[in-house]
Amino acid sequence: MSDTRSTATRSTGIRTALLTVPLVLGLLGAAAGPAGAAASHRPGASLTCRGAGVDPDARVRHRTEAVIHAPLRTVWRLQTDVARWPDWQAPVRSAERLDDGPLHPGAAFRWTTPLPPNPASTDPTLEITSTVRQLRPGSCVRWTGPAVATGLRIDGVHVWTFTEVPGGVLVRTEETHTGPQVDANAAAATDILRQGLEGWLHDLKAAAEARAR
Repeated sequence: MSDTRSTATRSTGIRTALLTVPLVLGLLGAAAGPAGAAASHRPGASLTCRGAGVDPDARVRHRTEAVIHAPLRTVWRLQTDVARWPDWQAPVRSAERLDDGPLHPGAAFRWTTPLPPNPASTDPTLEITSTVRQLRPGSCVRWTGPAVATGLRIDGVHVWTFTEVPGGVLVRTEETHTGPQVDANAAAATDILRQGLEGWLHDLKAAAEARAR
């Protein structure tokens, strides 16, 4: 657990940035990220779970993937045991299921991440309430929901897919964000979303592979 936790700690700021830096950049009118950041997501068809994907009209989107060298059951359990996310994702400060049993369509969960000082809100925490819309056990999950603080709101759609490959699992993820704060500077918000998703996938890989040793 200590190895996994230290790995997660190295990316503490990434998940916070995923949901908060775009707000600050948009509200302040800061310069965009690296050239082409708004189009940095992988090309090709969007990921889907049971035929549903991310928001096709969202200006802020990113897709990434990695092979995790661990059994599918280990990867799936880590990703869907929401209440234990803080064990291996330092940017997740709290996470709770709003219902019981294995994750399923209609299941909801609430999780939090620190909200740095910014001109839009004095709240110390950003709260995300996610609802699972589609799920195929061991294969895919799609959830939606708002991230909110006083004066702030981002609506997200997030898809994960899991495919067994020689030596492990190919995990793909894609997410979109909409809302006036992120739309105000879509290029910068997209670059921060990229960092957030890649940080999450990095932490998932580290945690799963540590358990598979």
